[in-house]
Amino acid sequence: MRSPAEDWQLAYEGFDPAAEGVRETLCAVGNGYLVTRGAAPESTADGVHYPGTYLAGCYDRTATAVGGRQVENEDLVNCPNWLPLTFRPAGGTWFTGPPAAQRLVLDLRRGVLTRHALVEDGDGRRTRLVQRRIASQARPHLVALETELLPENWSGPLEVRSALDGTVTNSGVARYHGLTRHHLHPVEQGAGPDGLLLLEVATADPPRRIALAARTRAHRAGAPVPAVTAVHTGPGRAAQILTVGAEQGVPVTVEKTVAVCTDRDPDAGDPLHAATVLAASAGDFGQLADEHALRWAELWRRCRIEADFDGIGTLRLHLFHLLQTYSEHSVGLDVGIPARGLHGEAYRGHVFWDELFVLQLLDLRFPELARAVLDYRHRRLGAARSAAREAGLRGAMYPWQSGSEGREESQRLHLNPMSGRWLPDHSHLQRHVGSAVAYNVWQYYQATGDRGFLADTGAEMLLEIARFWSSAAEWNPARERYSIRGVLGPDEYHDAYPWADRPGLDDNAYTNVLASWVLARGLDALDALPGRRRDELLERLDLDRAERDRWQEVGRRLHVPFHDGVLSQFEGYERLAELDWERYRRHYPDLRRLDRILEAEGDTVNRYKASKQADALMLFQLFSAREVRGLLRRLGYPAGEELLRRTVRHYLPRTVHGSTLSAVVHAWVLTRSDRRASWRFFRDALAADREDLQGGTTAEGIHLGAMAGTVDLLQRCYTGLEIREDALWLDPRLPSALGRLELDLHYRGHRGVTVAVDRRTVTVSLREGREEPIRVRLRGSCFTVHPGERRVLSL
Repeated sequence: MRSPAEDWQLAYEGFDPAAEGVRETLCAVGNGYLVTRGAAPESTADGVHYPGTYLAGCYDRTATAVGGRQVENEDLVNCPNWLPLTFRPAGGTWFTGPPAAQRLVLDLRRGVLTRHALVEDGDGRRTRLVQRRIASQARPHLVALETELLPENWSGPLEVRSALDGTVTNSGVARYHGLTRHHLHPVEQGAGPDGLLLLEVATADPPRRIALAARTRAHRAGAPVPAVTAVHTGPGRAAQILTVGAEQGVPVTVEKTVAVCTDRDPDAGDPLHAATVLAASAGDFGQLADEHALRWAELWRRCRIEADFDGIGTLRLHLFHLLQTYSEHSVGLDVGIPARGLHGEAYRGHVFWDELFVLQLLDLRFPELARAVLDYRHRRLGAARSAAREAGLRGAMYPWQSGSEGREESQRLHLNPMSGRWLPDHSHLQRHVGSAVAYNVWQYYQATGDRGFLADTGAEMLLEIARFWSSAAEWNPARERYSIRGVLGPDEYHDAYPWADRPGLDDNAYTNVLASWVLARGLDALDALPGRRRDELLERLDLDRAERDRWQEVGRRLHVPFHDGVLSQFEGYERLAELDWERYRRHYPDLRRLDRILEAEGDTVNRYKASKQADALMLFQLFSAREVRGLLRRLGYPAGEELLRRTVRHYLPRTVHGSTLSAVVHAWVLTRSDRRASWRFFRDALAADREDLQGGTTAEGIHLGAMAGTVDLLQRCYTGLEIREDALWLDPRLPSALGRLELDLHYRGHRGVTVAVDRRTVTVSLREGREEPIRVRLRGSCFTVHPGERRVLSL
């Protein structure tokens, strides 16, 4: 049985080369400004280890010749490695791993990675090693490594080599190896004042200078140890060797404190000078760790979730990595939330629609962070407008993959590793990303009541996305409805009809229903604005009455396809063939990449009723079943209470869950019809990264949307919590494995809204304060809770 302390730890015993990539990802430490993978300090990128440090928003654009054409990519840059540190008894061999024994412990409560190891060299000299590592949540430019070395059976001179390595490349994803990997160009390296080690490198497009300054000091029992220091440099690399006296049984501690700065930091001056000042003035490791732990304590108080099940430790791990990827230190950087965190190079560090899963968590915990993400989107509104114009449409067309500029960063070719062929990539046709932005705008407004945000930026985004959908809708006289053609849905497998000569699908149900919702919310946003601001926006956007009337018309007449009483994934879905599931499951134990399997066989998944992940069912993740029925009825379609159950029954056996998001969505949707199945999917989503269920993808970066989604399943799904009509709606649906759930929320200015749910009761309480009371709706009843009040209601 696990102890409560173990639920705040991630621990690994021994050294397993096959598992090292996953461990390095999950043991990463970060603070929203940067994240460093949990690679051993003595390691290099050798096929087993992959050291990596990634700065939020630090991209570089390069081009590569592929198949006779130039392929351009913008990559999140693997920045200089600040970790390198190794040792040897003088005259011996530098320790490069692996250790004779090892234990890794990631302390989630305090944000510290600790490594215990035993090192034995070729002459039988044994040294005990204890290393602690942090990326400061209090001082985001500082990272630190403390190494305690204990000679077990030898005495004599001890040499410690500490380095900064700017020669690293982007080599963390095997399928990208045919593309340009070099992004860093050396600018300066060498020794600085007071024994500091200095390094500066630069990227080319966009140009950015990245500077590091390292301070390495040795002490014994808190007293400085005299050391002889030698410095060695080469292009893009600087190292220093400290030689100290070591005695058997007496530990020597080496502290390496590194400052990281760029010329694009807020209030940036010269980055090398800034890094030098920060590193020289930093406190010792103990001081840095104490203030770092204090900040983590504050974060955990705002993230309190109490639940009685044995996966709570993994849930905390997911929250931990979310808060390392995006924090208060991200707010001033003009960055979005990368789908794979800042933990690796998968998806090139781009921003997708995964923020749809993340922001619903942040809205009710850290609304200031949610707004910063939306501000990132607003600053790229101009790029989205340009993209719409280039497509011959109006409004704003947000890109499926976004990076530094807001242009479309999706690849136009992708490699199938199973066949070795480069294939056309049509994923940029996932126009539903704009609806995700609009949804996030409205949900943030509902959670915070922040009319200033709506007036300043939110409504403008909503209106331009609504305008895009109105412009994209085409009238079909035969059907007497509007259609949206040539798009992809969330499924991603189906990117064309097998009988068509162009990419894209028509009338994807998820896309169309959500477009109808966006058109309605655009009009609601106008109504919510103060009169003067409303008039200003109407004038600025040239949004006249005729266009707004068209929004009403299109929003009520979009085509939504059905077949056999269920929502069709897209128009024509019923014409697809059934896959021989028994045959393929017999021949392929893992069908998550069914698209690659079929392509390698000379076939295409476009021919079959087979989905990578939830598509039409995504509607029931964003909205309650009652709301979905209301949206369909607004469009003129009868929708009974059996629609959800029938739709789930159709798609579930035809979905291979090739995305970690799929388990989250299915856990959510099945809550209303099969709670045991919901819990199974929840457990799958919890295990996705910890057990690398996608087969090698976790080593390339965490799946941040799925991580946030698991927390949100407890926060909103199992409590039945919705935010709409200026009220908190509750309709608990606890699985049998979950007896009680209690959490704290931030809602409409209240930092202390506590919701507790068990089998018999729902309790809502507010801390004392001067805020307005809140409205709560529970299964048809409505009541008000005032600050300082606690309401207990029977189920």
